[in-house]
Amino acid sequence: MDSIKNVDKKGGRMPAASAKDSASERPIRFAGSALGAYRHVCAFFNSPDEEYRVLLPFINEGFERAEKAFHIVDPQLRDEHLERLRSAGIDVNAAEKSGQFELRNWEDAYLREGHFDQNKMLALIEEVLDDGPRQGFSLTRLVAHMEWALEDRPGVNDLVEYETRLNYLLPRYKDPVI
Repeated sequence: MDSIKNVDKKGGRMPAASAKDSASERPIRFAGSALGAYRHVCAFFNSPDEEYRVLLPFINEGFERAEKAFHIVDPQLRDEHLERLRSAGIDVNAAEKSGQFELRNWEDAYLREGHFDQNKMLALIEEVLDDGPRQGFSLTRLVAHMEWALEDRPGVNDLVEYETRLNYLLPRYKDPVI
């Protein structure tokens, strides 16, 4: 059975690549605005409630469009993050089983081997964004909580250089990174 995303406006079947391309061209909403060509957003929030009031519509939109979700969170707030997603109507367990949702702790992303290594993190970002299409997803919505950078962690002094390098890397992708 053809899925609705593989049918053009006239009811004709579109090749899979075209369906994915058109899906990735749809507006991506974040904080009440549509993201443009540059989809790397640094957002600061006054409280967790404000953060999720802004993030959940963005995250939900991605799930509704069957896009990949890759999140990086503080391990101490992992359960709270999952609960917030569930409260927004996201079936976290089904999404994880299908490969649509992946959740990592800081230690499994930014702080592997106990410190921040910008080269390894940039390689991870590339891997995640490259894997989305290979897994059949038109886009990957990457949400990364970076409060660890406020702590005295080994490698944290490389963060500004990392963000600069990330800004050169991300224009190769259409995926939003928050």
